[in-house]
Amino acid sequence: MIASTDAGEIADIYRWYVENSTATFEVQPLSESQMRKRIEEIASRYPCFVWEEEGRILGYCYAHRWKNYAAYDITLETTIYLAPGITGQGIGRELMRTLIDECRERGVGSLIACITAENEGSCRFHESLGFGQVSDFRKVGMKFGRLLDVRDYQLILLS
Repeated sequence: MIASTDAGEIADIYRWYVENSTATFEVQPLSESQMRKRIEEIASRYPCFVWEEEGRILGYCYAHRWKNYAAYDITLETTIYLAPGITGQGIGRELMRTLIDECRERGVGSLIACITAENEGSCRFHESLGFGQVSDFRKVGMKFGRLLDVRDYQLILLS
């Protein structure tokens, strides 16, 4: 589980993606205190996990509210980030499987992953976990002076 004391390391991981990738559309890194507040707010209601080895956080994931209407409360959006250079080792898969299992146990109906279309590795990763593409939004985000497409992927948990 994510703890507020993990905020510094999580902010460091996330900072890399904010500054160097289009995996997030945030353009300003979060401070440790901003990340702590985000973690505390999300973890108070939703599942959050970290992957730690030898006292170092290598990745984290959580689910959070997808839309601000009560009718959507059975659907959550997922977020996952790994420390740079850690991908391809199975850590992300284990984190997401843990998150999916916890969401299923809590009675969540669907999970949504909102992914920048050019992030093909994340698209393939989510597909390998059973998520299917359900939308393709064109030129909806701007980062690094480029218009970017976004794809939503859905995993239905309730039958």
